[in-house]
Amino acid sequence: MSHASDIRNDGEVNVISSVAGYLASLVMLAGTLIWLGQNRPEWSVFRWLPPIVLTYMSAMLLAGGGLWAVNDAQSQAYAEIKRLLVPAMILLLLLQCRIGELLKLGPRLLAAFLVAAMGIIIGCLVAFLLFRSLLGEGAWGVFATLAGSWLGGTANMVAVQTALAVPDADLGYALLVDSIDYSLWLMLLLALVPLADRFNAWSRADPIKLDVKIDHAKSGGRLREPQLLLLFGTGLLGAMLADQVGQWLGGDGFFTVSVVRILAVTALGLVLAYTPLSRLSGSETLANALLYLMVATIASRTSFADLASAPIYLMAGVVILLVHAGFMLVAARLLRLDLFTCGIASLANIGGVASAPILAAAYSRQLVPVGVLMALLGYVVGTAGGLLVGKVLMWLGGVDP
Repeated sequence: MSHASDIRNDGEVNVISSVAGYLASLVMLAGTLIWLGQNRPEWSVFRWLPPIVLTYMSAMLLAGGGLWAVNDAQSQAYAEIKRLLVPAMILLLLLQCRIGELLKLGPRLLAAFLVAAMGIIIGCLVAFLLFRSLLGEGAWGVFATLAGSWLGGTANMVAVQTALAVPDADLGYALLVDSIDYSLWLMLLLALVPLADRFNAWSRADPIKLDVKIDHAKSGGRLREPQLLLLFGTGLLGAMLADQVGQWLGGDGFFTVSVVRILAVTALGLVLAYTPLSRLSGSETLANALLYLMVATIASRTSFADLASAPIYLMAGVVILLVHAGFMLVAARLLRLDLFTCGIASLANIGGVASAPILAAAYSRQLVPVGVLMALLGYVVGTAGGLLVGKVLMWLGGVDP
């Protein structure tokens, strides 16, 4: 096979055999679907599935059709992409997460967030125990990656999948549950907004008083080429540094090389949030672009045949949400939390930055910064929480770490 050409004819299947063609096609696929999702939101397909899920499914279809060759060069490129770009993505997301600003949310909102997170963690454990006989030995990885997403975001999901070496096909299950069950949950929380007064009377909630603001100077502004290159270089350098720390400190048991790598880059991102790098616009945009590329890359190594258990996982996702809702109701009664606090804490975990501000705006536009800050808190705890869930599920399932 000659690698001088990206595309060769092998019988009836055109295969992209070179690393350059492999990377170029993945970037083009992800970029096209991002563009379509932003410029054609009225299309019916985007009403049911977000672009990131369509990216995963499209890459699986192309892989199943034989677009990419499965050779050593592409496999090595795939491994290097995951090793460097996942930590870089996490670092870039955390550049906007200053712990001091997050603490301004106050004890009630922080307590609600922690209760919401605990409900998701316990829900994952319950769902695993209920459905593992139907889902097989690999179910722990799906629930671990889903926990990473529902405690933080899709970037945390990919980070957990990379750190725990969860099979690529299992990420497809987690993405489907994250998309479909989350959409139902968001609709329910929005539908409950008119019932806030009745809920608050039941929970004996005290009126919420907040003075939370966001420094838009950090996150806004015009994107410029030098700062994008600087941010990308920072992400890659941070990923290399975290990889070296993983090699130094990683070992057997919980703190493997991949786990230490992700934890190290998380700590580095939180430190760099207090440097002038945090004032550069574009870090979240660049991180999201890397996220789409990572999802397309992972999907290029899977197939639809690996998603036969999707309906069962969707039911398991409902169980997780029911357990989570039970935790929130108990907390609302005991801590006298209002419906806004419960809803925004829940969605800051399950929905993230994309949807928590939407729910906050449904109550009052003045509360949007609260939704943003709580969702950013999810970025901080999502990866560690997903890793914890994964390790506990491995122990429950008798899986060797």
